[in-house]
Amino acid sequence: MMRQYELVELVRSYDPGADEDCLNRAYVFSMQAHGGQKRANGDPYFSHPVEVAGILAGMKLDGDSIVTGLLHDTIEDTVATLDEIDRLFGPKIGRLVDGVTKLSRLELQSDHSQQAENFRKLFLAMSEDIRVLLVKLADRLHNMRTLAPVPSVEKRRHVARETMEIYAPLAERIGMQRLKDELEDLAFAELNPEAHGSIVARLDFLRAEGGDLVAGIEAELHGTLEKAGVSGEVSGREKRPYSIWRKMERKNVPFEQLGDVVAFRIVVDDVPACYQALGVVHGAYPMVPGHFKDYISTPKLNGYQSLHTVVYGPRQQRTEIQIRTGGMHDYAEFGVAAHWVYKQGDGSADPHEGRQYRWVRELLDILEHAAGPEEFLEHTKLEMFQDQVFCFTPRGDLIALPSGATSVDFAYAVHSQVGDTCVGTKINGRLQPLRTQLRNGDQVEIVTAKGHTPSPTWESFVVTGRARSRIRRYVRSQQREQYVGLGRSILEQTFVQHGFALDAATAEKAARALNVKGVDGLYAALGEGNVTALAALEAGHPEIKRRDAGGTVVPLARRRAKPDGYAVPIRGLIAGMAVHYADCCNPLPGERIVGIVTTGKGVTIHTIDCDLLQTFEETPERWVDVAWDAETLDRDVHVGRMSVIVANRPGALGAMTTVIAKHSGNISNLKITNRSSQFFEFMVDVEVRDVKHLTGIIAALRADPSVSAVERARD
Repeated sequence: MMRQYELVELVRSYDPGADEDCLNRAYVFSMQAHGGQKRANGDPYFSHPVEVAGILAGMKLDGDSIVTGLLHDTIEDTVATLDEIDRLFGPKIGRLVDGVTKLSRLELQSDHSQQAENFRKLFLAMSEDIRVLLVKLADRLHNMRTLAPVPSVEKRRHVARETMEIYAPLAERIGMQRLKDELEDLAFAELNPEAHGSIVARLDFLRAEGGDLVAGIEAELHGTLEKAGVSGEVSGREKRPYSIWRKMERKNVPFEQLGDVVAFRIVVDDVPACYQALGVVHGAYPMVPGHFKDYISTPKLNGYQSLHTVVYGPRQQRTEIQIRTGGMHDYAEFGVAAHWVYKQGDGSADPHEGRQYRWVRELLDILEHAAGPEEFLEHTKLEMFQDQVFCFTPRGDLIALPSGATSVDFAYAVHSQVGDTCVGTKINGRLQPLRTQLRNGDQVEIVTAKGHTPSPTWESFVVTGRARSRIRRYVRSQQREQYVGLGRSILEQTFVQHGFALDAATAEKAARALNVKGVDGLYAALGEGNVTALAALEAGHPEIKRRDAGGTVVPLARRRAKPDGYAVPIRGLIAGMAVHYADCCNPLPGERIVGIVTTGKGVTIHTIDCDLLQTFEETPERWVDVAWDAETLDRDVHVGRMSVIVANRPGALGAMTTVIAKHSGNISNLKITNRSSQFFEFMVDVEVRDVKHLTGIIAALRADPSVSAVERARD
């Protein structure tokens, strides 16, 4: 355990102006507060905050961060109070300690929803002061270093899994590569001890066999650079076991086939020297194609900059080389913490620096639009675990996106409004579908239209959390409106059929009886299928409950309603939200239809002669009389399905599609279902206005000599 004077001297070594008195008082206060508390391994509990403070000092953080590290567990685990911290150490340190304490309290919960809430609060806290995250990461690192004595295997695995899924990616996102590597290795050793042990053993064997291989390569690289007049420091670094394991998994190769388990770093004075050193290395040794990356001109999202290349040699070894400046190296090692290094004459760094990081701002935007903590956790994991592609706007602005991103992701990365209103995209000057995946170097131009709104189908192909959260937010708001409108119509129909008029007072009475929040909440629950219209009617008019001879209440579902011809119009309802068209019968305007209420989904529309309706005969309360809305018939597009048999000869398929096109039909899907030497059988989905439109297309196909048979298809 680090002694008091050792900690103070370590801080003063990089920050001569540090408040020595405050550091001493915090050390003594924490030691007294934790008293005789013990950790799982039997060490004094006080050793933990001291080691956390030591880790923070190793990052060369400011005095407030070191004091926070010493005090971070006092409020949670001792009788000390936040008021006491504020009084003794000031409100700035009080806020930092309070932020870390709140996270620690939530962290004790093992429930997934609590973990998600913890993650959400972490981002809120770090957006206000990035040092909260730095202290939390140091706290987690020491906990992982001392995880082995924890007796519960399940608890150890839970902590390791949380470290691997959340804290290691967070460390990477703020550029703290060294801390991230150690967190991953410690978690890997707990989650997969056999694999970790195997890789460590092989690395030990390579070290023993290779002898001075690393030193020899360092010397040869240094000599090559020196001969070309380039001054730089060369060092070799063995890759971590988890990094090696991930590469083995990604490339699906055994350990023996990995030729670059050691990476070499060249640190030079400035950026021009980086490219000069790269030229020297590529001039001296053959480069491995496809392995060069320039993170200086296009930095990673976390600000990391370096040149990466792989060459054959020196010593006939496949060698990975990273070239960077001293400043880039400091950032690569310490990330955001590098900004907190004290420089003579400077004041302390801006505590609100977290707001300057684009990815933090984007995650806060996701936080604003996510439905809850779990959705936020899902979206942010998407953001943190993806590799990157770099694309450009027409003006030349660089946009970094996760691998697999589409034009919709690009649009939302530019601006939320651009994403909401995008209708098309040009990639490298050519019109492309919105779902097209982007590649490195693509120039992307987004076409927008005023008044356009996000499509629910976008969610199936976007990969960024920001895009997905915005789309889901829009869909939720639209679904709510759709459910409210549909529920109101269903309840009005039910009231009319039973001889009542629906008014606001009755609706409010029904909402209270059914424990639903407000009249709109009642309508939404009805539209979504979570409450039946008959239950709402009975709740609003309890006097209509009728009893049989035995005194049992007869449900309204068993009584016959008055037929009056009233049907719920499908007016302004977006297919796929409150209303769904059944795939089994593909109903079209002009056909008689009926609705089936599905819990949590809304109403599914079937044709009146659909065979599937037989399965709902025992649940009449789920049936809803529905009708097409004449106002929307000309505007909406529906899909009709046909089974078409054409002759197996040249031009037959072209003739079929020409007939459909001439009659204003648009083929949305075409599938070969059967094939022989004489005939092809197709299942064809065609966008049409109504059943009359589809019937006309079928009649025209029957008249074509290439078509042997055509029928409307029903599953």
